[in-house]
Amino acid sequence: MTDRHRLDDLLAIMARLRDPARGCPWDVQQDFATIAPYTIEEAYEVADAIDRQDWPDLRDELGDLLLQVVFHAQMASERGLFDFADVAHAISDKMIRRHPHVFGDVSYDDVEAQKAAWEAIKAGERAAKGEAADDSALAGVSRGLPEWKRAQKLQEKAARTGFDWPDPNPVLDKLAEEIEEVRAEFAAGADKARLQDEIGDVAFVLVNLARHAGVDFSQALRHANAKFERRFRRMEALATASGRPLPARDLDAQEALWGEVKREERRG
Repeated sequence: MTDRHRLDDLLAIMARLRDPARGCPWDVQQDFATIAPYTIEEAYEVADAIDRQDWPDLRDELGDLLLQVVFHAQMASERGLFDFADVAHAISDKMIRRHPHVFGDVSYDDVEAQKAAWEAIKAGERAAKGEAADDSALAGVSRGLPEWKRAQKLQEKAARTGFDWPDPNPVLDKLAEEIEEVRAEFAAGADKARLQDEIGDVAFVLVNLARHAGVDFSQALRHANAKFERRFRRMEALATASGRPLPARDLDAQEALWGEVKREERRG
């Protein structure tokens, strides 16, 4: 049995891949901007493996995500900015600093008090970095987040001030109102900018509805995508098996197949 690879091995592999003389041409050509999309993609693949409860795949996807951290750290090291050890130190220091109730002698009365302290600590960190003071309750929400996640965080922060609906019912009413506004814009022949604005409002309210339901918006959308893909692929299979492929059928015939697939699922 061969020895298990360790973190130092991965760091050495990445350094070799980036070696201008002996490395991989593709890896050598990359920079922070070109690798960033892969980093985001790997994070989503980790979430997908968890959603499917595929633990061997999760192990592999976590490795892919770790590689992204190592890749960025190697590029930073080459520029003399920081290295992987600096990354590990920074996150360790942050976790200790933000958990004084675990690593110090601070105590909180409840979870809400802990959350408030967490935000205060983060505000102190921003001030220490020289960032302009921002007294808004919405301060600290990163603009680098996926927009649905940023919407959720903005809503959560606003809710801490009491600016929130008491239950899902008024959110559902607001969703119906926003959908009607989209319908009105279509009827009026609205331009793309108006439709973008109104559809954005619908999406924002949908995120709010998921928050009130205690549902992760991203996970809900992943489930919807998986369900659509499963049903569509089954439609294709049924159509092909009958000798009349899906593109050869009009929309009514395709809808009939969709209904058949749904009935199959209910029976199964």
